[in-house]
Amino acid sequence: MGKLDGKVAVITGGVSGIGKATARLFIEQGARVVIADIEDDRGKSLAEELGANAIYLHADVSQEPDVKAAIDLASEKFGRLDCMFNNAGIGGVLGLIEETPVEGFDMTIGVHLRGVFLGMKHAAPVMKRQGCGSIISTASVAGLRTGFAPHTYSAAKAAIIHLTRSVAMELGESGVRVNCICPGGIATPIFGRTFGLSLESAEEMAETLKTAFTNLQPIKRAGLPEDIAQAALWLASDDSSFVNGHALVVDGGITGGRLWADSLFSGRQPESATSSDT
Repeated sequence: MGKLDGKVAVITGGVSGIGKATARLFIEQGARVVIADIEDDRGKSLAEELGANAIYLHADVSQEPDVKAAIDLASEKFGRLDCMFNNAGIGGVLGLIEETPVEGFDMTIGVHLRGVFLGMKHAAPVMKRQGCGSIISTASVAGLRTGFAPHTYSAAKAAIIHLTRSVAMELGESGVRVNCICPGGIATPIFGRTFGLSLESAEEMAETLKTAFTNLQPIKRAGLPEDIAQAALWLASDDSSFVNGHALVVDGGITGGRLWADSLFSGRQPESATSSDT
């Protein structure tokens, strides 16, 4: 028996990286899934591979009609909507603040923040009618700490975290939970895509990042898309039924601070205690 038996999910950005790993896991756990993305050939192939419980739809999450269409498809095809996973993302605009073009800023905010807003907006009425549901969004440790990502990406992720908390207070009263996940150093194609690589080349780069990310955090391995998929599974399932308005950090400890091995104290032995008491 799966943790998501009978449940229906929409996953944006579902064709690669975290989205793809989550779609696979959700299907394995009994869910029916609408995979929404803009990589049509790969999306159709993935849905065919996953079987009758998966369906693909072209959707640009910065466009309201596309997001609404994905949610409408889930309701029409499968009869309900139990999980909305706002996962689609891009690396976004790079550079110094003085060199950041407005067009790049708008694009980055459009995919990340507006995409999450639209997913929440259109999932809300469906879930409120049901009296239950779980809205999950992919935020980032870059929304909690500086220095992990470009300015606009970081700002968008910080906004997603706070939007999650705010909307959770509204929808929680209707039985709908709203949470987000803050991944750390996860080896996904988003890094290669940021630098203009094709999806195929970006996926190859993600493999090399498994080595590059090994020593970023106390846990000595890179984060994997499957790590975030497992977090999404928990938030989508009834196991997390009392969790609402939470930013779940899945980062191997990277936001904890300076690595202990690099700290001033790592090689020191505790000084022996002495006492002058008589």
